[in-house]
Amino acid sequence: MAERRKYSDEEVARRLTELTGWSLASGKLHKEFTFEGFVKAFGFMAAVALIAERLNHHPEWFNVYNRVVIDLSTHDVGGISGLDFEFAAKVDALVR
Repeated sequence: MAERRKYSDEEVARRLTELTGWSLASGKLHKEFTFEGFVKAFGFMAAVALIAERLNHHPEWFNVYNRVVIDLSTHDVGGISGLDFEFAAKVDALVR
């Protein structure tokens, strides 16, 4: 399981280089996904929900039609942790 401690700004910046398309927005890892339609977007969200349950780590997210926006932070440490990066990598693996 990934580290559950708050990463420094430098650690976050370094780890962001390991991810594709993720950025830092309002102190959270942020990425927007676009799909062919609502059903594909909703299917993606269902798969992400299973990741969230397995990791016991739940995203802040938003969906309108074919677009899903995900923001990640570890609330109990007050910032971004290794758990957020693990979650992001697993989400990216779904859309590869």
